[in-house]
Amino acid sequence: MIRALKLLTPLLLIASANASDAPRYNDAGELMVPADYRDWIFLTSGLNMNYGDEPIAGHDTFDNVFVDPASWRVFKATGRWPQGTIFVKEGRRGATNGSINRTGQFQTEQRAYLEFHIRDAKRFPSGWGFFEATDDMPAKVLPTSASCYTCHQQHAAVETTFVQFYPTAKPIAVKAGTFDASK
Repeated sequence: MIRALKLLTPLLLIASANASDAPRYNDAGELMVPADYRDWIFLTSGLNMNYGDEPIAGHDTFDNVFVDPASWRVFKATGRWPQGTIFVKEGRRGATNGSINRTGQFQTEQRAYLEFHIRDAKRFPSGWGFFEATDDMPAKVLPTSASCYTCHQQHAAVETTFVQFYPTAKPIAVKAGTFDASK
């Protein structure tokens, strides 16, 4: 009985993941920006991370990565991201001078960019798509020729996601056997 429950639990989580937090698109195929994404599961923050050869343009930027709660529940149980997973990468400008701060960096209210990584095998041949939004307008899908597709395919530790940079997710994937340590 207990073994049957352990096998059934991930299936129930996957079914619930496809309900309320699923990506929503408008008639033009643009991703509707989830209004509450900042209430989602916070995976990590990085400062001035850069995956390309181009230097960062004269300002400090924090990357904040969030994932929808239903997908996080499935990932915790299985080490895999279910269909409908939505990652949000929000860039915020950093500052050093403000209030009582004397050293270090803090995030400001100024958003530098808003990007999405969506698991949707029905829409995307590779199973995942990337979107960029301006403000809170619907996010436009990036063409498959965009560098993010090949970079994520080549360097992501779990299913085209950079779990190697998510300190709470990495041990889950390692334990589940889904983590590619060569990345």
